[in-house]
Amino acid sequence: MTAADQIKRDMAEAIPMDRLLCGDVGYGKTELAMRAAFKAVQAGKQVAVLAPTTVLCVQHGRTFAERFAEFPITVEVLNRFTPPKQVRDILYAARQGKVDILIGTHRLLSDDVGFKDLGLLIIDEEQRFGVEHKERLKRFRVNVDVLTISATPIPRTLHMAMIGLRDISSLATPPLDRRSVATRVSRFDRDTIRKAIRFELGREGQVFYLHNRVQTINGAAQMVRDIIADDSVRVDVAHGQMHKHELEEAMVRFVKGQTQVLVCSTIIEAGLDIPNANTMIIIDADRFGLSQLHQLRGRVGRYKHRAYAYLLLPASRPVNPIAAKRLKAIEEFSQLGSGFRIALRDLEIRGAGNILGPEQSGHINTVGYELYCQLLGEAVAKLRNEPVEQPAMTAIDLGFHVGIPKNYIASDRQRLEVYRRTGQMRTAADIRRFEEELRDLFGPLPDSVRTLLDIAELRMYAARWKIRSLIVQGMDLIFSFEEGAYTADLFARSPGRVSIPDPRTVYVRLEKSYFEPHTLTSVLRKLLKRSR
Repeated sequence: MTAADQIKRDMAEAIPMDRLLCGDVGYGKTELAMRAAFKAVQAGKQVAVLAPTTVLCVQHGRTFAERFAEFPITVEVLNRFTPPKQVRDILYAARQGKVDILIGTHRLLSDDVGFKDLGLLIIDEEQRFGVEHKERLKRFRVNVDVLTISATPIPRTLHMAMIGLRDISSLATPPLDRRSVATRVSRFDRDTIRKAIRFELGREGQVFYLHNRVQTINGAAQMVRDIIADDSVRVDVAHGQMHKHELEEAMVRFVKGQTQVLVCSTIIEAGLDIPNANTMIIIDADRFGLSQLHQLRGRVGRYKHRAYAYLLLPASRPVNPIAAKRLKAIEEFSQLGSGFRIALRDLEIRGAGNILGPEQSGHINTVGYELYCQLLGEAVAKLRNEPVEQPAMTAIDLGFHVGIPKNYIASDRQRLEVYRRTGQMRTAADIRRFEEELRDLFGPLPDSVRTLLDIAELRMYAARWKIRSLIVQGMDLIFSFEEGAYTADLFARSPGRVSIPDPRTVYVRLEKSYFEPHTLTSVLRKLLKRSR
């Protein structure tokens, strides 16, 4: 309901909507898209729905037509199955404003496609479209609401949403009775395939066998028949290069349950909803991307039965490290609602790409990814007239050891992450919450970690007084200030002897007993925490 309200609110604004709707497969993204389309049509606008595959386009056409059958809404479909004469009639009607909702594949991006008053563009499975396609889409975006739907958005799209360049809604509530898909990664083995198919057929289910090479797909189908060795089991083939009538007949037989095993290409990646198909076997799984693997796995487990996905690797060819990371991620994130986390892991593995360039993934090497995100976030905040909070930059050296021992956090990556987050703290409340998080994850804090957090807090207070550096030298605390800093109030009640050799430097001589870590940080906190 939150996502639906956000979409309705955006559509009512004077500024065109540009919202990313992220939700796992089967979570209701199409339902929200249909509601948005209905709202646009009711306002007298036309709607364009862009789908990446013919199969998904056909299913959307059927779904939209059935949903709006009781309303005076005209729904038309454009894809390679549409006869040429019908295409011409549909395009003419769309330009005249007689088509309310036009659903199509890449055909919608052609120059001869036009609308009388387009109000909403829905892009389904945006990760399946390349940069050139998206450049053509920009001609719609000047004054048209855009709703982008994806279970696993590409790194650039997700990154833009995370830093605020695009709005994002996330669907996190799974459908009733939905169960996660059990995912297994293993080497290609005929016995594994036989057991998987036999198990599914034993509970009267159906199987997807994905072999994504059209040249050898018929041979793969014959191999499956030989493995099953049962003439009563029908094995069909489906791929994008088949004649449209043959493909349609093969898909209809599978949907009706007449075919038990469908040997197919990635044509079934998006849009298919077959509750009785609950086992998927993917050959050469290391050749697929994270998003593809998650989408393919989403074709099974669409009902209450436990579903299985077997990601099979070649028996002889080695798997490269990047592919191994993808497979580990897809196996790790197999629970319900994991699409968003998979997209985040994809962003981590491949990088965010360039916002204004053709790269949809990759790392920004010039300034570094962290600094790039920070600069971009600050620029977005300034354009929105929002305050830009700068992290505290005061250098503090109190002469004793601070850090995270390996016997507290063993992982180098996790220790670096803790250091990074500590440096980004903005308030004392942030530090207290982070302290509780560390205690919950790793146990009671060692003295060196507690001191690290204390110094992070001191750095925040010192920044308010425009203190550039605070160091210990012998028995002295040396404060260095930025130009224009006011120090009279700060040292009015300071312990020890205060001397000021120049307007920007202050020495505070303390007794030896003050230089114990806990005592010194407590004294400095009391001194710096006073309001200016």
